[in-house]
Amino acid sequence: MEHDKNIFNKLITIGFTEQRAKEAAKNEKLCNLMIEIIDEANKFSANGISKTMGVLLYRLATTVKPQIQDKIKFIVKYIAEEKLNTEFKVQKAISYFMDNVTDKTFDEYCGVGNNPTPEDIERVTEEVISKYKDELVQKRYSFASGILMTSVRERLPFANGQCIKHEVDLQVLDLLGPKLSTDEVKPQRKIKEKKEVEKLEDTEPKTISSMMKRLNFHKPGENHKTDGYVLTPFTSELIKKHLEETGGKVITRFPPEPNGILHIGHAKAVNINFGYAQAHNGSCILRYDDTNPEKEEEKFFKEILEMVQWLGYQPVKITHSSDYFDQLYELAQKLIHNGLAYVCHQKQEELKGFNPPPSPWRERPMEESVQLFEDMKNGKIAEGEATLRMKLTLEEGKQDPVAYRIKFLPHHRSGDKWCIYPTYDFTHCICDSLENITHSLCTKEFQSSEYGRLNMNYTVISKRKILKLISEGIVRDWDDPRLFTLTALRRRGVPPEAIQRFCVELGVTGAQSMVDPQMLDSHVRDVLNTTAPRAMAVLDPLKVTIKLPFEGSIEVEVPNFPADNSKGTHKITFSNVIYIDQADFKEVLPNAQYKRLSVGQPVGLRHAGYVISVEEVIKDKNNQIQELRTIGIPSNATAKPKAFIHWVADPLACEIRLYDRLFKHKNPEDTKEVPGGFVTDCDPDSLIVKDALVDQSVKGAKVYDKFQFERVGFFSVDLDSRPDKLVFNQTVTLREDSGKE
Repeated sequence: MEHDKNIFNKLITIGFTEQRAKEAAKNEKLCNLMIEIIDEANKFSANGISKTMGVLLYRLATTVKPQIQDKIKFIVKYIAEEKLNTEFKVQKAISYFMDNVTDKTFDEYCGVGNNPTPEDIERVTEEVISKYKDELVQKRYSFASGILMTSVRERLPFANGQCIKHEVDLQVLDLLGPKLSTDEVKPQRKIKEKKEVEKLEDTEPKTISSMMKRLNFHKPGENHKTDGYVLTPFTSELIKKHLEETGGKVITRFPPEPNGILHIGHAKAVNINFGYAQAHNGSCILRYDDTNPEKEEEKFFKEILEMVQWLGYQPVKITHSSDYFDQLYELAQKLIHNGLAYVCHQKQEELKGFNPPPSPWRERPMEESVQLFEDMKNGKIAEGEATLRMKLTLEEGKQDPVAYRIKFLPHHRSGDKWCIYPTYDFTHCICDSLENITHSLCTKEFQSSEYGRLNMNYTVISKRKILKLISEGIVRDWDDPRLFTLTALRRRGVPPEAIQRFCVELGVTGAQSMVDPQMLDSHVRDVLNTTAPRAMAVLDPLKVTIKLPFEGSIEVEVPNFPADNSKGTHKITFSNVIYIDQADFKEVLPNAQYKRLSVGQPVGLRHAGYVISVEEVIKDKNNQIQELRTIGIPSNATAKPKAFIHWVADPLACEIRLYDRLFKHKNPEDTKEVPGGFVTDCDPDSLIVKDALVDQSVKGAKVYDKFQFERVGFFSVDLDSRPDKLVFNQTVTLREDSGKE
């Protein structure tokens, strides 16, 4: 409480109003910095801190970047001595250090001592107004006065902005006189045009590209302006070289670990990295982060590339972290020689978490670490007995992260050359630099200034947990359609366009996303509704024999998309023997709201042009209905039936797989909700396999072909299909289940 009062009082002393001081005091980090700045300013200000100076100090506190924290005291001294006496000069001071300016002195660049007098401002303003006099007289007060102020500012960059505005307003008034009634009329046409533009922007479809264009990321060559960037005397030179090699183009990378299949969270990362590059006419590299030979398999490399391409992207090139193993080793040696890394013998269990105990080997002699690191490389030290650690604290707080560990395992690309392998913390940023990456876009667990990770309810996406489900026989493999790996989503029939739209809806925010699967399902329906042709399928067949006014069978033409005649039709057979779904018949009319087939209540057959009425219900010895015998009448010869149902005739026997959520609870990893662990939360009824009948229009369908089975749902042809029997996976139902969240 006393601390808060101290902050409040200090802000009041530099000219803050009570209300503004109260608001500012809520930001603890900012207030602590302000106290340091105020205390520092008091050392150099002969007459105390004026209100004007207080504004400049506050401006410094709110705009200074972390990478130039060590320059704050220097800038404060200049403000306190009134050498930096405008907000513009303070911003120039920050830019001087951020941009690592070398061609000018600090004083020259920031305008120290360059204080245009009122007479200077008056003279330059007269010259500018003289230039625009004719246009000013013609347009009067509809002339954009900002042009005048900008012109004066260009000639007197260190003049006080308020003084410039005051002088411009005064001289314009002197030239034009007071405003007339006609000067108050705003040009209607421009307002209308602006509204039309806004309306057009509102109706523009939201795509990955349009979303990426709106992101406020730094431009190529301005990497050093991002938070966390460490400026050195070589920054300008390195940035210049970087721009020469990239040609000023955006270059991103997608760096997956090849130890499992990409999941729905990776889809967001793929879209952001490839999408940002694509939206800015740049390129994206697919870089396999293959630094752990223990878990890497060839199939993962292949399927990662397949999934990137399935989502619609083509990497400009494919690289591997292992391409740089020699360079990484040399750089690790340099760190040791520079006293920035050391060999440590703490065990793995001691190093878990963000705050492991300090290493007793942190200050060991450099020469000793050099020799031990060489011994690690040459296989003279056992696994787990030593690591190379860096002397730094990562942005997220991890202290002295491991750079190298020992693993006596062959690598899929380098063979037995190495028995030490670099970690992600060491490798990732260096590879980004070696590949001239302009934008290292990561999820927040790696870099807090980027985008939040995507998590999904009612599933697990951890590779270790998915492997557990596979080993327990709960799911068949990485592409089991109940999972949310990308191969599983593809197998289930989810179109990549739906995943793109899903990612657009999520946006790019710093907050972690925890979303319900129905959010994705909604986009799946939207895409499939206009891309999956209609067919008819009966999942629980009931035979129906019909007395028809014709012999044999006829062909019925059915629209592929009832709402769009331009997308064509297909033909199916209609005959005196059809099959309907058992749920579409009730022997006894259950209630007045029931609209389907019943004894005494006819029903229409979709697309067939006939209405059927029940004559006889045939049952077996167990009183189970086996067949319906009916009469068929052309639909135009009778009153319109209450409903139309789907049916099939001369059908194909197919296998249908119906999928539901694999887990019962929203968060199966929550030990409070699921005390027995996520494996015990699996729903044994999440997969139901049925033998069903589908109309002949699906004959010859290929794997991943998609259909809407009328009144049933959207389905996709599965990999297990054979020439003699198609297998269909249910992608989504036609409507959202109101019983689910």
